[in-house]
Amino acid sequence: MTQESRAGSMSKKILVVDDEKLIVKGIRFSLEQEGMEVDCAYDGEEALECARKCEYDLVLLDVMLPKLDGFEVCQQIREFSDMPVVMLTAKSEDMDKILGLEYGADDYITKPFNILEVKARIKAIMRRTSKRKETTASPMLIKGNMKIDCESRRVFIGDREINLTAKEFDVLELLATNPNKVYSRENLLNLVWGYDYPGDARTVDVHIRRLREKIELNPSEPKYVHTKWGVGYYFQG
Repeated sequence: MTQESRAGSMSKKILVVDDEKLIVKGIRFSLEQEGMEVDCAYDGEEALECARKCEYDLVLLDVMLPKLDGFEVCQQIREFSDMPVVMLTAKSEDMDKILGLEYGADDYITKPFNILEVKARIKAIMRRTSKRKETTASPMLIKGNMKIDCESRRVFIGDREINLTAKEFDVLELLATNPNKVYSRENLLNLVWGYDYPGDARTVDVHIRRLREKIELNPSEPKYVHTKWGVGYYFQG
């Protein structure tokens, strides 16, 4: 790694949470080799304490933790931050993965994993985050009574602020910036999660449903995010 690229990545701060200390040690070593700063936590309560003290660039969060499990930790983090959360799960069943997304996770990795995959996934999220900040065309989008502040990544409906996760905001921003344009689930998966994302298109459905529950008065009759059956999703404000 060149001195310039190492300096650029030094600002990235990661929280690794797992009660298996050998796993934490291995992940920490690998990420530090990439020039990242790594904090570690070994139970759910410690993880929350760390997350409240620092706005991490990413949280790598195991599901099975003492005191509070990873789902509970993720859910509580979402009450005060949209920092990206990637779940580590030893269970391979689809429902466990989807459950992680329901609680506000942005991505998941199934154990046992290859550390190269973990690093690649983290770097992909970092690249998308940096690119998103650099390419935001307009700092403010106003759609009906919805206001989307792209710079601060905050959403308001009337005077009420809506608390969205990082991926929920990314989906909404993309759709609202391109009103009436229909995006298939595969399009959204590629544009929001990235072409290297190995997950399936149901991830998009989960995020759309959770987004509607937050921004729509009646999610079954949406005002903003609509479905074009058999094709995909689009925004109308």
